[in-house]
Amino acid sequence: MDDLAQTLNSAADLLLGADTQLWSVVALSLRVSGTACVIGAALGLAAGAWLAIARFPGHALVVGVLNTLLALPSVVVGLVVYLLLSRAGPLGPLGILFTPSAMVIAQSILVVPLVAALARRLVLLALAEGGDQLRSLGAGPFTTALLLLLHERFGVLTVLLTAFGRAIAEVGAVMIVGGNIDGVTRVMTTTIALETSKGDLPLALALGVVLLGVVAVLNTLIGLLQWRSGAPREALA
Repeated sequence: MDDLAQTLNSAADLLLGADTQLWSVVALSLRVSGTACVIGAALGLAAGAWLAIARFPGHALVVGVLNTLLALPSVVVGLVVYLLLSRAGPLGPLGILFTPSAMVIAQSILVVPLVAALARRLVLLALAEGGDQLRSLGAGPFTTALLLLLHERFGVLTVLLTAFGRAIAEVGAVMIVGGNIDGVTRVMTTTIALETSKGDLPLALALGVVLLGVVAVLNTLIGLLQWRSGAPREALA
């Protein structure tokens, strides 16, 4: 009990004392996940809008693959990106393995299927409610889908917050492609894993509190957006 109390006190001191190491890790986590979310959102929203209105042979198969990718293990993504960026890989000359850029690529790949699947669902629901009116005004199918996404801005923000939560809580891929280098590629999740294995529990616990706080803020914002838009939580399930 004394050890637990001491660990809790030390973690509180790190949080309240503006520890440089702790907050640099937090800042890198937010920057990497935020950048990945922006890239993944741009690709995923466009892909989701297109899949909602496109009709072609194999469409159901593509949608099935997309839904399967929602459960894509992060370590598999990390392995694929590692092979691409390694010295022997096709993108090896870029020299970005074990850098934040490699971590952004890995998290972007994880985010794209999530954003695309949720955006597709959002567009399908919006098409059922108001797509005919836009089409009657001469808007093309893809333009209609994009306009509906713009109209459903609260739903889109919910999707983006969900994607950010997926990215910032990820550990496997960024551990593989980032290398968990102190002061360079350590983010909250990888630092928690490393410091726990080393027995530095105060830092791991302090970062865990911050990560839980970020997730709690995201969930609160998602709830507020869904309440504001009047859409039930199940609408994007």
